Amino acid sequence: MSKIFEYGSQKLTAGIALSIARGEVKGILTDEVRSKVLKSYQDVAQIASGERAVYGINTGFGPLCTTRVSAQDLVQLQTNILMSHAVGVGELLTNEQVKLMMVLKLQALAQGFSGIALHTLERMIWMLEQDVTPIVPAQGSVGASGDLAPLSHVFLPLIGMGMVDYNGKTQEAGKVLASLGVEPIQLSPKEGLALINGTQFIAAHAVQMVEQLHNVLTCADITGAMMIEGLKGSVKPFSPELHQLRPYPGNQYVAERIRTLLHESEVVHSHIGCARVQDPYSLRCMPQVHGASRTSWKHLRDMLEIELNSVTDNPVVLDRENTISGGNFHGQPMALPIDYACIAASEIGNISDRRIYLSLEGDTPGVPKLLMKETGTNSGFMIVQYTTAALASENKGLCFPASADSIPTSLGQEDHVSMGSIGGRKALKVISNTEQILGIELMCAAQAMDYHRPLKSGEKMEEIHALVRESVPHIEKDQIMTGFMDSTKELVHSGKLTEAMKELSKASEYYNDFDQY
Repeated sequence: MSKIFEYGSQKLTAGIALSIARGEVKGILTDEVRSKVLKSYQDVAQIASGERAVYGINTGFGPLCTTRVSAQDLVQLQTNILMSHAVGVGELLTNEQVKLMMVLKLQALAQGFSGIALHTLERMIWMLEQDVTPIVPAQGSVGASGDLAPLSHVFLPLIGMGMVDYNGKTQEAGKVLASLGVEPIQLSPKEGLALINGTQFIAAHAVQMVEQLHNVLTCADITGAMMIEGLKGSVKPFSPELHQLRPYPGNQYVAERIRTLLHESEVVHSHIGCARVQDPYSLRCMPQVHGASRTSWKHLRDMLEIELNSVTDNPVVLDRENTISGGNFHGQPMALPIDYACIAASEIGNISDRRIYLSLEGDTPGVPKLLMKETGTNSGFMIVQYTTAALASENKGLCFPASADSIPTSLGQEDHVSMGSIGGRKALKVISNTEQILGIELMCAAQAMDYHRPLKSGEKMEEIHALVRESVPHIEKDQIMTGFMDSTKELVHSGKLTEAMKELSKASEYYNDFDQY
């Protein structure tokens, strides 16, 4: 591992966070960052021993903010906050999601405004590098006073409590630490609060959204272009002159990509003089629909980069004389972009389902109804569209914005919450459903393209068609489709199609806007 990231001094992006969580980049603390962290730690120690009451340092938490805690109880207070707040339920987060939460928390704490101890940060880095991954339930955060419950589960193992995944087994954290010759940490004043007060659960989901939605958007351009080939659609709606008259960068980028994919296609040239006046919206409006979703993706990425490099716990310790109890832990700045991106992902599945339906109608010369020559005894591809319709409809239900809801907690002290945690979980489900829809569109588009042989598509389209045919054959008799559908979803999810587009993407003037993260 040769690549290094410096916590607290370098800019963290979604791509870098994923690389650290996956063990491809090593995160370190520089001497300068260590000095800043140590100063903040010393400031908190002095405040804790003083007479002035400061929230979260020598008082209780939430509705107990006015309750003074004695000096001898401050250490126990930090242990208690981790135990009492570890109330998560439901299915478990993936190891990658948990590691992302740790990476994002390290970046926030390493900026030196949280009073954290150096050895606590070092232990977190050690856990990442040793693959000692906390077991964290997904439900329990309302996304306001930090992602309290999931973050508590993440950091219980620091003090030898909770459960971890180690060597592929769920084990007690204390036993794993002992087996590795490591003692649990004793937390100092404010450390427990600094660990669990923040937006790292929300942001970790947003990091995965940025990667997965980017991949979905690229695959949608590919499947859409394949459908234009298969259904002999017009390339005129992708003309640069048209999009200069309504110059949304996302729209222009999508139009450019589809033009490039269809460049030098024999299929396109074979029907230039046909009698069709215009195509249905799902074909000719791809720049407008896919482009709007790309704009949403860009907004999520831009907001997330601010979040990843922010201090989101409370109180913030500027120096020993100046602490601010504010609301940087509130998830609303990310909750709204997450809901926006969730709708954007759903729309990609929606328009893809329409194109799949179009491919079954039999209105394109040479392409049979239901994408199969002999139907009657054979149902052809009829029922795979039922699946995409079901998934598209399910996505609509999941698109109700989580951020539109708020439920008071903490005896009314936390009387407005963001629900960004719920939004992030929903959005990843919508993206997964959309991957499946696009996988099915790949099957249908490839089948339609086959009927135009021996005419060839452009070079990149032929390459992608060959990728599909590695796992899904041309089908002329009814058979069980589930395995093929699984294969094409995996082809979408794996990023192979996005990888195939990489050189085309880099050649675009919009590369930095819509492909960098």
